Amino acid sequence: MIAFDLTIEGGEWGDEAALATLIERTLATAAPHIVDGLPEDAETSFLFTNDEAVRVLNRDWRGQDKPTNVLSFAANEGGGPVTPLLGDIAIAQETVAREAEEQAKSFDNHLTHMIVHGLLHLIGHDHENDTEADEMEALERRILADLSMADPYADPYADPYADTEPLGADLR
Repeated sequence: MIAFDLTIEGGEWGDEAALATLIERTLATAAPHIVDGLPEDAETSFLFTNDEAVRVLNRDWRGQDKPTNVLSFAANEGGGPVTPLLGDIAIAQETVAREAEEQAKSFDNHLTHMIVHGLLHLIGHDHENDTEADEMEALERRILADLSMADPYADPYADPYADTEPLGADLR
């Protein structure tokens, strides 16, 4: 199991105990998928906050003066082996809520995806190029499927029959 600290400093996150339970379930499900990159006594911290706080972090640490859904600050930033202290994850409530609505997903499912995404960054995964993105997204899909969640990258508005062959009947 991955130990974690939880801090809520902004946003409308609701019940802290429910949030802790969601994190615990997500980390427990993710851990077996990342065992090769994970120290036995791994721990991380979560900051659940608002868009403004994440905007400042994004500006100060990534040079992008805008909010984003999740930021990861790996303890081994710049490479090297993953240490037991994995690093920190900050999540912006308003951005996660807006994206969930835009993508026709539940808030909890999208938040779970952001937790997984942030965790994978802490152990060295990235999406700077197509190969890295494909690998990271495949791992996210496997972890989320184990949580009984749909593919987070699938288009919720796609025609489910778009890739099927017509039946051949002309019903006009």
